[in-house]
Amino acid sequence: MKGSIWRGIVEVGFIIFLFYSNLLMGEFTRSAMGQKMGLLWAFRDIFTLHNFIIAVIAGLVGYLVFESLRKR
Repeated sequence: MKGSIWRGIVEVGFIIFLFYSNLLMGEFTRSAMGQKMGLLWAFRDIFTLHNFIIAVIAGLVGYLVFESLRKR
């Protein structure tokens, strides 16, 4: 039981990491505001409560989808 909980936390954390890295890349490539304003500005722009809630929900949905596929 402990192993599956730990695996779930790691998988959700990895999905959250991918979400934030995608947002950070977007600040430097799509909007180019990260290049103008700097890295610290980009971090402050993407690390908001709303983005965190979206990342956690996306992580949980992704985990549930992968678990359902794993059980098939």
